Amino acid sequence: MSPQPFLIASLHSRYAAGSLSAAEVVALACHRIAAAEDPGIFLHLVPREQALAAARALPNFDPERYPLWGIPFAVKDNIDVAGLPTTAACPDFAYVPQASAPAVDRLLSAGAILIGKTNLDQFATGLVGVRTPYPVPRNALDPALVPGGSSSGSAVAVARGLVAFALGTDTAGSGRIPAGLNNVVGLKPSLGAVSTRGVVPACRTLDCISVFSGCVDDAWRVLTTMAGPDSEDPFSRPVGFGPPEPPAPVIRVGVPRAADLRFFGDSAGAAAWADTLTLLEAQGAEPIEVDFTPLFAAAALLYDGPWIAERHQALRRVLAETPEAMLPVTRGIVERAGGWSASDCFAALYRLKALALTLVSIWQKVEILAVPTLPIAPTLSEVAAEPILLNSRLGSYTNFVNLLDLCALAVPGPGRRDGRPAGVSLIGPRGADARLAGFGARLHHAAGVAIGATGWPVPEPLPRSAAAETIEVVVVGAHLSGMALNGELRAQGGHFVRAVPTAPCYRLYALPGGPPHRPGLVRVAPDTGFAIETEVWALPPASFGGFVGAVPAPLSIGTVRLADDTAPKGFLCEAIATAGAVDISHLGGWRAYIAGLALA
Repeated sequence: MSPQPFLIASLHSRYAAGSLSAAEVVALACHRIAAAEDPGIFLHLVPREQALAAARALPNFDPERYPLWGIPFAVKDNIDVAGLPTTAACPDFAYVPQASAPAVDRLLSAGAILIGKTNLDQFATGLVGVRTPYPVPRNALDPALVPGGSSSGSAVAVARGLVAFALGTDTAGSGRIPAGLNNVVGLKPSLGAVSTRGVVPACRTLDCISVFSGCVDDAWRVLTTMAGPDSEDPFSRPVGFGPPEPPAPVIRVGVPRAADLRFFGDSAGAAAWADTLTLLEAQGAEPIEVDFTPLFAAAALLYDGPWIAERHQALRRVLAETPEAMLPVTRGIVERAGGWSASDCFAALYRLKALALTLVSIWQKVEILAVPTLPIAPTLSEVAAEPILLNSRLGSYTNFVNLLDLCALAVPGPGRRDGRPAGVSLIGPRGADARLAGFGARLHHAAGVAIGATGWPVPEPLPRSAAAETIEVVVVGAHLSGMALNGELRAQGGHFVRAVPTAPCYRLYALPGGPPHRPGLVRVAPDTGFAIETEVWALPPASFGGFVGAVPAPLSIGTVRLADDTAPKGFLCEAIATAGAVDISHLGGWRAYIAGLALA
């Protein structure tokens, strides 16, 4: 087994106990980088003494004030760090910025310690990780495989345990494909949640700063540390982040139809996806097949449509002054922009807006989407033989995400039977980042895989709790997760907190009438009552009144006593309404009753 990976919780535990210092961690990171003997991972390293000095200069350990205190990290070399070159993997383009990107500044202010800047596909144009004039980073799991791009060095650095986390960027999947190919977590937030000022643009309207880490909890801490509005970034947009949402007992997960599965004849990839579906169901997912035709149509616009002109705009000066500085494959892609007119751009925008409308019906049926992160896991020789084709295939399930303003989280899943890596990407609507993180953390742990190439197991997710300034609501019927009215809760900004039975002083009735069928929870004397299954959800205060106001008689909202000794507000029923109702208390809950109706 390789040395233990740097994980935030374990490092902070040892810092608190006084058994480890930040300077010792920096020295260890430097030692591991030297021992890795891979010149392709880092393009620039912070001088060892400078990094040690930064560690020694940290204030007293205070993880509340400094949530990343003493945590070593790396930055993709298309993101500015003051005093270090930014090359975007093009030496002739290099410059030394006077200021760091705001995202980097926030991490440093939170106590993180920069170790260096990592390699990438030149100008973040590619998903294979080999489009660099520098040595290609070696895939952490199998040096015969491509490392994935464009954030190749960042993913490999985390997978080999050289740093705790690394920043990447993601326009078409560059924060997810390398995560999948190196068996680590890749978090791509909602557009605008993290300022992209100080990032060499690929497609300015689509670019995101992404996070690579060994576990979802670490990625989430990094994201929430660097996220926030930036008044100097016109593409910054507020996204409210609470803690990761605890996964509900039942979550409706959209998956591609059989006709939409793209493995290009790779049977091992298809088998790994089948194993992933089994894992999803074991973790409470209710798979619902979704037509991916409009999503694939949106994806095609990125490289086979006028969005390539946005890359041309970002590199216009380089193309005009020193085109020979660019790799031929990179230049060839960007120069295709000349084949599109301004009219074509508007036509594509209209087409994208129409395709985005199809998501409305999708999000009415499912809460998240789950797709294979990697349709294929190609070798270096395979990509050398078919560089454009295989790069394109790698983006099958990633290219549409930013175009359609979605968030995504890639986590390792059941491995392929040929030993190559596989994984699953969870995708949600804008602002659903916390929902993906909650479910993704549970899924990652349940997959039983190691962190990157370290051989160390994924830690259990940290305990989840309701976000501050929310009001808990107890539901017992159609608002339960996976049931007909649960979408009303989510539409009001609600999220699952915990599943807990009532105290044994209630009876549950199937009220007359319907459909829809309705339950009635009535409090009775303890010696005549039952413990009834419920779910506790949390609503923002601004939504609570509207939700309660819509509750129809004879139902009402009152205090519900639960088995965990809490007493939130929740659904109750007037006792008089039970005349003619069927007492179903012995079934233990509404879900069991509905399941019985389905079998009848």
